[in-house]
Amino acid sequence: MSVVRLNITLPDDLAQKLDEIVKTKEKSRFIAETLRQRIEKIQHEQLQKALEEGYKARREESHFVAKDFEAIDLEGWNEY
Repeated sequence: MSVVRLNITLPDDLAQKLDEIVKTKEKSRFIAETLRQRIEKIQHEQLQKALEEGYKARREESHFVAKDFEAIDLEGWNEY
């Protein structure tokens, strides 16, 4: 896996907290894992939003299709 070196700036308080909980040699890995988790969460939220919008856009169409097949769906239920 190739890596890219970045120079980032952090607020003082955040940098101090990072120093307190992560060893110096493990900071890059910690930041990479944290970013990966956050990016996955954002992508998941975006996917959920897109799916909801898609379902909402198709809701009326689905209703009409269900209405068209209602008689066929109910066919034979009297037997039970």
